[in-house]
Amino acid sequence: MRVAPSTRLYAALALLLLCAGAAGSWAGRLLGGGWGSVGGIAAGMGTVLLCVRVTISLCRLRTKTLLERIVVGDGKTEATADAVLRAITLYEATVFPLTPEGASLTERQARRAIAYQLAAYDDLPLSVRVTAAEALEAIDHGRDTKRTQAAVRTLAHAVRECRAGHVSVRDEQTS
Repeated sequence: MRVAPSTRLYAALALLLLCAGAAGSWAGRLLGGGWGSVGGIAAGMGTVLLCVRVTISLCRLRTKTLLERIVVGDGKTEATADAVLRAITLYEATVFPLTPEGASLTERQARRAIAYQLAAYDDLPLSVRVTAAEALEAIDHGRDTKRTQAAVRTLAHAVRECRAGHVSVRDEQTS
């Protein structure tokens, strides 16, 4: 039967607290009788709990520095690039609807405005901005669906490359 590591750690912590309490009680009884015993237990437990708190704090710091070393970027660029891709595909869907009257002129204009506003965001990587502009140009002409689909596919590829370049995981792991 395998015991989970967390269970073993809790058992070790309980044993450590018991030993610290017994040692504190013994030392306190030697030094000051009954009240010394209680004081020794409190001192032993306090020392162990302080050590546990310091250990937990050190583990948190180590984990934080490890994650900062592994993960690069904050994800804002990736999220913005994904939003641009979504806005442009929604605009494409209003220009080339599945049914003849599937999107009204008002909806098309609103989707176009949103797509252009997101594509003009300053913090986007240049590759995403350029491919977004090409996709918007292809959609605006609205004649050739193959050209439009190819432009949107190129944009999707640029967004994927943005994701790999700005929020990447080092140590031979892919994002």
